[in-house]
Amino acid sequence: MNIPAYSLLIACLLPIVAAGMQKWGARDYDNHNPRQWAQHMEDPRRHRALAAQANSWEALIVFAAALLFALHAKLDPSLRDALCMTFIVARLLYLAAYYYDKALLRSIIWFVGFGSSLALIGKSIA
Repeated sequence: MNIPAYSLLIACLLPIVAAGMQKWGARDYDNHNPRQWAQHMEDPRRHRALAAQANSWEALIVFAAALLFALHAKLDPSLRDALCMTFIVARLLYLAAYYYDKALLRSIIWFVGFGSSLALIGKSIA
């Protein structure tokens, strides 16, 4: 199983999942002007989903770069795979914690996910 490839694919899909969380059950969603619609959302969960989507794009950039470092450095596959899976699980939990307004838990989970990306880079340099 190619854990790095699947991890990158899932990481690419997470911002889309967060976008779906914004629209989930929205009867007033305007597909003609989605950004304007997002500015006028009343449900705080939708606002948090929008913020989670932005953070997912940011996390994707760091993770993709970290994964490239790890693959180029031929990092130990078991360590690389474990860090990739840690990142994905953390990001999934992050989306849920953000949506349900668990601020402290969300911050801890964010640190775990970001830390796994940093660990991929750090171990690749070592």
